[in-house]
Amino acid sequence: MINLKKIKQQKTIKELLEFGIINIDKPSGPTSFDTSEFVMKTLNLRKTSHFGTLDPKVTGVLPIALNRACKLTGFFLGEDKEYVGIMRIHELVSEEKLEKAIKDFTGKIMQLPPVKSRVVRVVREREIKSFEILEIEEQNILFRVSCQGGTYIRKLVHDLGEKLGVGAHMLELRRIRAGIFKEEDSVNLYDFEKAVNEYKKGNEENLRKIIIPGEIIIELYPEIQIQEESAERILRGQPIYKKNLVKEIKMEKGKRISIFSGERFIGVFTIILQDEIFAKPEFVLQPIKNENRE
Repeated sequence: MINLKKIKQQKTIKELLEFGIINIDKPSGPTSFDTSEFVMKTLNLRKTSHFGTLDPKVTGVLPIALNRACKLTGFFLGEDKEYVGIMRIHELVSEEKLEKAIKDFTGKIMQLPPVKSRVVRVVREREIKSFEILEIEEQNILFRVSCQGGTYIRKLVHDLGEKLGVGAHMLELRRIRAGIFKEEDSVNLYDFEKAVNEYKKGNEENLRKIIIPGEIIIELYPEIQIQEESAERILRGQPIYKKNLVKEIKMEKGKRISIFSGERFIGVFTIILQDEIFAKPEFVLQPIKNENRE
């Protein structure tokens, strides 16, 4: 079993910066892109990317991939999200009526993205895992929502207001979880910048603490070990044959897996079970020497 803590301890700070993730607590004001750019420029990296856009006024969890970890972005984007927010209903309604309306927005719902969204405006199915009222103060409602990635909370609040027949809009919103990344493990921009300044002066301790190794992908897709002698061929694009596995494994076709050779991360593969082929590559982490050919 891969031990993420051990992998992090064994890596140099430069290796962590080359294939790592920082869970930023985004403040109100900057866009998600601005925040990602700030991380890139502060750390003097080649590139960064974030795992799911937050509106400028929305705060909270914004995981940012560093350098080659940017290739992992697509694997994290669709993960469930969790938010806490305040909505204002435009007229007073009873708590009973509010709770009844919310039940219609729990489970699978159909949602049309807002006008200002960057996606094509077609009705899409989204799943609301939970939608609960935490506190009511006249027309201001404190709520918590857990939902499928790609759900628009502002639109959810608007649609709830339409259902109530009185209208509603969002006053504040904070993302407290994005998939496996949680609020309590995030770092604000002030502490991030402070850690980077200390690193530039020779003290890497605090920066090291906040970088998450890219190998955390195993928390989404299970670890599968391949034989060491087959690793180089697989890194060059060869699919994984059943004979390349350290031990025989029975898994469902179509599932994604994280491939390792010992503690070395090889990439993310999809199980195809075709003749003697076990899995095909979706993303392979090439050795740094081959980086200019990625």
